[in-house]
Parts: sequence; C-alpha cells; structure tokens
Amino acid sequence: MSDPFLHMRPRQIRLISEIFSHGKLQIAAELCGMTQPAASRMLGEVEALLGAKLFNRGPKGMEATPTGALVARHARRMVNDLSQLSAEFTELRAGRGGIVRIGAVTGPALGEIVPAIQALKAEAPLVDVSVEVAPSATLVPQLERGHLDFALARLPPWMEDRAFDIEPARTEIVRLLVRDGHPMLERGPLKVSALHDFPWILQSLGTPIRRAVEEAFHEEGLSSPPNVTTTSSLLAVIALLRDSDAIAPMAQEVVDLMLEPPVSAGFRHLELKRPMSVEPYMILCARDRELSKAAETLLTMVRKSIRMRGARF
Repeated sequence: MSDPFLHMRPRQIRLISEIFSHGKLQIAAELCGMTQPAASRMLGEVEALLGAKLFNRGPKGMEATPTGALVARHARRMVNDLSQLSAEFTELRAGRGGIVRIGAVTGPALGEIVPAIQALKAEAPLVDVSVEVAPSATLVPQLERGHLDFALARLPPWMEDRAFDIEPARTEIVRLLVRDGHPMLERGPLKVSALHDFPWILQSLGTPIRRAVEEAFHEEGLSSPPNVTTTSSLLAVIALLRDSDAIAPMAQEVVDLMLEPPVSAGFRHLELKRPMSVEPYMILCARDRELSKAAETLLTMVRKSIRMRGARF
C-alpha cells in the first residue's frame, strides 16, 4: 500500500503547520495565501488522504487531535527545513553561501588568500571556506582530483599542463629570518657566502625556496650549507630559531607576519647584497570544471589582490 505521506504537497504541509500554530483556519489560510473555503477543502483532502481527523472545531478555534498534533509537529519541522533550504539556495546562487576549497603555497596563502577571504567574508559570511597550505606537489594533484576549486601553486614537472587553466601570478621574494641578536645582523648587506657555516633550517629537497638557497651558494662557488635541519613546520622553525644562530629562508609574506605588529615575535631578517627569489607561482584551475559562484567571487578577489600588489617576475 502506498504511503499517504509521500503524496502530501508542501502547501498542504504548511497549512497544517499554520493551523496548529495559530488555532484559526482564517489566519492559516491568509498566511498560506488562500481563501478560508479553499483552506477548508485542502484540510479535508489531507484528512481523507490520511484517513484520520486532524483538527476539531471548538469554541476557541481549531484544536488538534492526537493524530493532528503528531502530524503538525513534523509538518512544522518540514516547513522550517523548506524555509532554510530556500534561504540557503538563494545564498548559494548569489555567491553568498556554499563551500569553497582552495590551496596555496605559504607565501600567497598569506599575501593573497587571507586578504581575499577577509573581503569575501565581509560580503558573504555564510560561505564556508577551507584553505589547504602545502607544497605544490601536494596541492596540484588535489586540484586535478577535484578536491580543490583552485590553487596558487607551481605546476610540478611531472604533471601535464593540459589539465589546467594557468594564469601567471607573482614571484616570491625570499627573506632570511633570524633571532633578534643574531651575530650577523649588524654586518650590513651580506654576501650569502658569509652565512655558509651557520646552521640553516630548510624545507625538503627540491622545494622552491631550498633550490633558491642552493643556487645562491652555487653562484658564489660554494656547495649547500653543511649544517641543515629540514622541516616545513613554522612552529618548529620558530622554536629552532629562538635559541640558536640558525637561519631560516622564508617567503617575504611569512617574514612580514613575524616581524610586524601585532605578532612582532622577536625576530629580524638579514639583508643580502643580492636578493633571493623563487620562480613565479600560478593561479591554477582545473580545465573544463565550472566554479561555484562563491568560488568565482573569491578567485576574482585573489586576482584583484595580485594586481594591486603588482605582478612580480
């Protein structure tokens, strides 16, 4: 036998909810946008469909039967759910709701993604934004698999570029972070060779910043520093720098965060005679994959941030 509740229409469900809430058929009819006779006929149709009396007319208005109270309680929840669905659907279509998943290497995560998220949240606080900060080798495969909407990263050499729409963004400037009081701070602009024998805190082999450091030493006829601790954890870097003369190369945006208020974490950066930089990162989107309105809005804000800061190559 067919379940009668599966044949109930949203308007019928709302009418039952409104009758239960207000106890007056006339008020319920007005709230549902119909006449009282039409509401009376609709109530009769529902009672016939369910084979049960839902309301009795009493001196104080419409009084729910036990069956009517049970149906009305669920009807009220369904009306609320439909109202919430309508609101969320409208927000999603307008780009003010939904989920956005983005990835970025560390520098642009701080320099471009964070300001763009703040701007988006000011306009659309209901958008759920998730940010994955990781090396490009982690982010780009996630983008290809559909786990990210877009990424600010570099295309790994082993991945096909035909799977992505690629926009050039900015070159990352590398700064050398040290503790306040480091013995090389007052030596003026330095050649990197003067830092060869200090302890270094580097990212993994093959990462862009580590390659930039190695190339800087090679250009001065030296091998890579012999005393290296390898980590990509910012917390580990801070702990290692705090009580040693180690040197940690980082993206300029990270160093700015560490040195400027309100963080001002007791660190400084060493001045180099020859600036150190890494290859430009890109804005990567999966080709032929449509972005949600919210993701497109955030991407537009990221592009605007890059333009305002200037494309640095």
